Amino acid sequence: MSRQRPSRRDFLKTSTVAAGVAATGALGLARRVHAAGSDELKFALIGCGGRGTGAAANCINAARLINQKLRRVAVADAFEDRARSSLARLRKQHADRIDVPDDRVFVGLDAFQKAIDCGIDMVVMATPPGFRPMQYAAAVKAGKHVFMEKPCCTDAPGYRSLVETNKLADQKNLKVVVGLQRHHQAGYLQGVREIHDGKLGDIQFLRVYWNGSGGGAHDIGPRPQNDPDEMTYQIRHWGCFVWLYGDNIVEQHVHNIDIGNWVMAADGDPKKAHPVEANGMGGRCNRGNYGDIFDHHFVAFTFEGGTKMFRQSRHIPGTWNQVAEFAHGTKGNRGVSTGGGPELESNNPYDQEHVDLLKAIREDTRLNEGWYGANSSMTAVLGRMATYSGKVVRWDEAVAKGPQESPERIAWDARPRHLPGPDGKYPFPMPGVYKPY
Repeated sequence: MSRQRPSRRDFLKTSTVAAGVAATGALGLARRVHAAGSDELKFALIGCGGRGTGAAANCINAARLINQKLRRVAVADAFEDRARSSLARLRKQHADRIDVPDDRVFVGLDAFQKAIDCGIDMVVMATPPGFRPMQYAAAVKAGKHVFMEKPCCTDAPGYRSLVETNKLADQKNLKVVVGLQRHHQAGYLQGVREIHDGKLGDIQFLRVYWNGSGGGAHDIGPRPQNDPDEMTYQIRHWGCFVWLYGDNIVEQHVHNIDIGNWVMAADGDPKKAHPVEANGMGGRCNRGNYGDIFDHHFVAFTFEGGTKMFRQSRHIPGTWNQVAEFAHGTKGNRGVSTGGGPELESNNPYDQEHVDLLKAIREDTRLNEGWYGANSSMTAVLGRMATYSGKVVRWDEAVAKGPQESPERIAWDARPRHLPGPDGKYPFPMPGVYKPY
């Protein structure tokens, strides 16, 4: 495998242009392929960690629920040990749905492209979020249906890429589902529908939380300065670095932020479901070396028209835990999710989101959750920019001028933007000093 890769900016530019040229000829592709229920779908898993392995199993479970022929035919990961470990686990659980010979176990930073090009119909994508915009663009350019885990970006350039890829997915009639599984959970479907129907009256404000003791971040210990394997180290410990993880407000709390955006999309248009500005505060209390991220954030978002969403996320042991969303209206207030709701194929939303994707492919119905994924991810990035800076940050300016967090070149020998100091620890943002753009 070549260790030299084009810059992320060059990749996104060339892939978007080439994909636009191909869009017209590919427009009817999804209508022609797998229109019959007996047709078999082939998928590749890109990103073989715990969530990726779980998502592949959910996809197989969903296929069984609706009698859809489906096989996993390839795996791809930056690291061979993860690719083979995931494959072994899924073979034990779903041997009849796994057909992955050694020549379709792809390893390296370019493994995603090899998997996309190996004759599949769809991808299940669960790599670290910093890679998502580039890999999503590659999959849609190649005409593949997509399941991608949340969040969908960790910075503003990534968001801008997502918007262009979503437009292309719409043009090609490709089906896209994002791992915001509450959109496939009966209680949330019912609860949001009731709010949109006016049960709580006009929404005055929202409160959303992901406060807990755990998360992706962990104490990684001191890191030697100028370590030659810095890129490998950061990707292995992706939950501690903003360019890969986005911070906990992005990687985890995007679920709850997304619910607030969904509630505010009363006209049903996810393209407009986002705040217009944010202000907040945050920092880090945990001792040790937790990369370059915070462990607590508080943000007040403002939507067009003035409605506020107050949100908290925290990863500090021994503190109050709360993972929930609440809507306050002129006729009352309550948690967004309710009891009851529509009858679904599965009570497990992690399976149901794949059911809905597979049915959309089979029945050729429109489905592109990439818009919710993009706007909710960027909303979380907007909040992080506010907490890191301590300033009021506006959506339009953040989208247009927000900094790129990832390296210009994605390669093992490339240097990430944030490196350890003389003490082996990584510097993290200082409010009042950090510039949002």
